[in-house]
Amino acid sequence: MHAAATDTFRVMRVAVVVLLSAAVLSVFAPPASPSARLQVGVSDSGLVLGQPDVAFPLLSKLGVRVTRLMLYWGSVRGVARRRPTDGVDPADPAYDWTPFDRAVLEADRRGIRVVFSIWGTPGWANGGNSANRAPRNPVWLQAFAYAAAKRYSGTYLRRDGVTLPAVRQWVAWNEPNLRLGLVPQWRRVGGKWVPQSAYDYADICNAIYAGVHMTLLRGEQVACGATAARGNNNPRARWASVGPVGFMEAMRRAGATHMDAYAHHAYSDGPRDAPGTVPRNRTALTLGNLPKLIAVVNRLWGAKRIWITEYGYETSPEDRTFGVPWSRQAAYVTSAIEIARRNPRVDMLIWFLLRDEARFRGWQSGLLSAKGVIKPAFWAFQKETHKIAQAEGKLQP
Repeated sequence: MHAAATDTFRVMRVAVVVLLSAAVLSVFAPPASPSARLQVGVSDSGLVLGQPDVAFPLLSKLGVRVTRLMLYWGSVRGVARRRPTDGVDPADPAYDWTPFDRAVLEADRRGIRVVFSIWGTPGWANGGNSANRAPRNPVWLQAFAYAAAKRYSGTYLRRDGVTLPAVRQWVAWNEPNLRLGLVPQWRRVGGKWVPQSAYDYADICNAIYAGVHMTLLRGEQVACGATAARGNNNPRARWASVGPVGFMEAMRRAGATHMDAYAHHAYSDGPRDAPGTVPRNRTALTLGNLPKLIAVVNRLWGAKRIWITEYGYETSPEDRTFGVPWSRQAAYVTSAIEIARRNPRVDMLIWFLLRDEARFRGWQSGLLSAKGVIKPAFWAFQKETHKIAQAEGKLQP
């Protein structure tokens, strides 16, 4: 049998067992209990992967519990820019894990957990298209998810004798209801527009969930969704997107039935809105209407845990259009973390970014400026992480 066909057969056979097991467990599982603790962290893949010597001392100083990193399957930073001979083998010569190994080793040394968001399709898997287009065969993505979870199982021994630390929390993709995350967003079928991104994403969610859980390791968690807070629901728009509620409903209809948590990017409606402000946009899901997000998740998937995998406010300077003053960003840090702490369903809140992006159209929600100047939000964030640690008895008052 051809190597690729063998690989596909192996993945599909184990996936059937995993998905059947998940279906049985979902029937007999007890209701979700309140979150024992809130994981508060920061996401800045560019800085952490590109300048770990700068990023990790800052993360340690902040007292973060977790950092969310993009694990690029494809794209220019991709692990699998060449097609592997055996996609489920973490040691396949086509795979290059170098920056990700370095990050998990340094994070582990500092007592920081890593959450990996698997994103980006290699050109060989989607006909030479951009990384934000779904793979033609989701089994290839499932094989990669298995290889990644196996490599970061906590027992994987590299050829140089180094045992890599464990990663137990995974996110499937990133903002698939926006063009930035997945294209096409809409497709016309029989004279009617359908949210194609949600249908493609159902395959992505299922592939990553099954691939990670194929390891049969205890404690593995896969969050699906990672949805953006808003979408224009306009198939004819230049930057067409899908509102989060409609996207969630469509992905559920398309067969996205298994996940351990629902991930969402609960950004506010704009700089004038504090974290607790109910959005004027009725289709938006923000921290301000968090109960609505939870209600939708309950209706579609039951009492899954909620991960807020991106949140933040840009600052002015540098962004004088959408930014808030530095002092207000600090106040919003405190408010956002308190909202998450008070809600027993929320297990995670990840701030985006650590340091402002320097590029003209970049994101300026960092806790430091692009030149490295510490903003007041840095100290506000640190104060909140210390309060959480004190509540858990891990830090003296």
